[in-house]
Amino acid sequence: MRDRRIQDIVLVALFAALTAVATTIKIPMPTGAFVHLGNSVLLLSVLLLGYVKGSLAGGLGFAIFDILNGYASEAPYFILEAFIVGGAAYLAFLYFKKNPTNVGQLVIIGIVTGIAKVGMTFLKNFVTQLYLGQSTGAAAGLAVAKLPATLINVSVTILVVAVLYFPLRNALEKVVPQVVPS
Repeated sequence: MRDRRIQDIVLVALFAALTAVATTIKIPMPTGAFVHLGNSVLLLSVLLLGYVKGSLAGGLGFAIFDILNGYASEAPYFILEAFIVGGAAYLAFLYFKKNPTNVGQLVIIGIVTGIAKVGMTFLKNFVTQLYLGQSTGAAAGLAVAKLPATLINVSVTILVVAVLYFPLRNALEKVVPQVVPS
């Protein structure tokens, strides 16, 4: 593919589809939340495609999953969350000059990304509970009760990205040169 715009569209669509599929690989939790691999693909897409394209791919993938699985009302939120969490990931990526050289650096990027994800999840659940009429204390308690699945998701994301980033970056550079942010 010679046309860069077509390459970008194809890669965003590919990572959106991968995010949607990875989100379907889930383990339900007692809180109603579930552990899934979609966050791993979001982080990989941000690291491999850059902030805007990677966050767009992740957000679209989450929205597609939500629409197809009965969570359509949450789709706009997850598009927004993908850009906020993707922004945190990209800031950490920039700290390493967009070229992490070892797994430890990927773990640091994953931790920064995870902090943003936990914060967004807490905020979403807290505001939802306030909207439903809970007191501030009760809303905070209920929001915290939903965090274990997010913490597991963050841990899984760090592990998956630490294992897959370097092989995927190398493969992508061979197939589509100059796509990986530099």
